[in-house]
Amino acid sequence: MAANGADKLELLRGVPLFDALGDDELAIVAGAAESVHVSAGDTVFKEGDHSDSCYVVSSGHASAVREHPAGRAITLARFGPGDVFGEMAMLDDQRRSATVQALDELEAVVISGEVMRRLLRERPEIALRMVVSLVRKLRQTNERLVGQSFQTVQSRVAKALAELVETARAEDSADGAVVVKGTQAELARLAGSSRESASRFLAVLERAGIITQGRGRVTVHDPAALERYVF
Repeated sequence: MAANGADKLELLRGVPLFDALGDDELAIVAGAAESVHVSAGDTVFKEGDHSDSCYVVSSGHASAVREHPAGRAITLARFGPGDVFGEMAMLDDQRRSATVQALDELEAVVISGEVMRRLLRERPEIALRMVVSLVRKLRQTNERLVGQSFQTVQSRVAKALAELVETARAEDSADGAVVVKGTQAELARLAGSSRESASRFLAVLERAGIITQGRGRVTVHDPAALERYVF
């Protein structure tokens, strides 16, 4: 369902990137933003595309993936409600550096590069917040790549699953078992492993009663137990 003006305004008000803006300024940004719906599994944009818009997730989830010519892919980041992606292309006028794909039904608002660049000129503090956001994403990516260099497959998959549990809890605030949406292939890309290796380890966790696997989801019954596999 497309977001109306009030929905867009409320969404942008909750995004740290824009919390220095007043209601009048937010209203201008919301008025220029367009709503977009992307079905589960569909591509938002592809690596190499030329576009300078950024996206703010309203509902659903998406992932940024880099693909190697040999066919292997790695997930650089995962996005949920309130997250911003695609902002790098607004700053350097380069082509998209990764492919972003909807993991489930994705609703987002699109803000054009022209609008954002005008904001950056008029409100330098927005530029600073954007830099902080990009640095945080870069640090998270670096930590994931370092982990993939030194950790075992089991450790990487357990860590990736634990991070998804933490995100799911932040979105739902529910106690007890946590349902993580995503396929084995997505979890494998997030952990930097093959699907077969991730599948074998998930089977180990399932036999131990730590998780239950379903179609497009994993139910984690004992999140704390995942930490035993991270080293």
